[in-house]
Amino acid sequence: MRVFVAGASGAIGEPLIAELLINGHTVVGMTTSEARAKLLQRQGAEALIVDAFDAAAVEKALRQTRPEAVIDELTSLPKEQSEMPKYAAGDAKLRMEGGGNLYRSAIASGARRYLQQSSGFFLKAAQGTLADESSPLDVNASPGVAASARTYTDLEARLFSSSAIEGVALRYGFFYGPKTWYHPGEAAANMVAQQQNPVVGNGEGISSFVHIHDAAVGTVLALTAEPGVYNLVDDDPSPQAVWLPAFAKFVGAPPPPHRSEAEVRAIAGEDAVYYATKLSGASSAKAKRVLGWKPRRLEWLTV
Repeated sequence: MRVFVAGASGAIGEPLIAELLINGHTVVGMTTSEARAKLLQRQGAEALIVDAFDAAAVEKALRQTRPEAVIDELTSLPKEQSEMPKYAAGDAKLRMEGGGNLYRSAIASGARRYLQQSSGFFLKAAQGTLADESSPLDVNASPGVAASARTYTDLEARLFSSSAIEGVALRYGFFYGPKTWYHPGEAAANMVAQQQNPVVGNGEGISSFVHIHDAAVGTVLALTAEPGVYNLVDDDPSPQAVWLPAFAKFVGAPPPPHRSEAEVRAIAGEDAVYYATKLSGASSAKAKRVLGWKPRRLEWLTV
């Protein structure tokens, strides 16, 4: 299959390109820099330097390459996790405006299928249950989380707005593994080492993670599966009070401190409390059943 990947040089880009090529697909990767284009070419993909905000350039690229499937992995995320509030507006703009140009161009160029990066960690589930693909995003959460949830809700609404193209929403868990925040020497590990990420209150917020390579594998499997929504998360949804100390041990950091909700709210704001105490974990049952996907166990729970 001829596949066009936007955001091809992001965190999931490299393993996704590799997985596509291993499975015999012809790949065109869209990026914004010459250096990243050369990396894509070295991997074996065709590379195009295109600004997602340039609607005419995006449409030209898709009409020229005529892909059967388009994978939208457009993001604008910082290297340091603590800088995310500064990047949030730009990230949402890229996903909505740049992604909108990509989506419309995919339809105009005759692409058959559009795969959209979505969220498997801002879902709202009934207490004591895991979110499935019918679960909504939590648009009534803390301010920053609610804004992100609204963006993902709008992305999914756009994805399924046209009968002219098959839509697949990929609700990824928090990425971990090489070149992600949750990896030794990277942002989250450094924060834990510096005692900047405490267990908050009872730490009952449930986080769902996914290894970056497993996310790439699931994405490739979704190219030929039935359209719809898929939670690509591992099978170890864990409360913060469990996964955070285990992660600290995994990266060789001291155990995280404990802080009350009031303390963290005063220092870091309502979003930090939400992440630690309100998140709903997600179920991977559909992805395993329909895609035949097999996520690995969360690495730091295996040591």
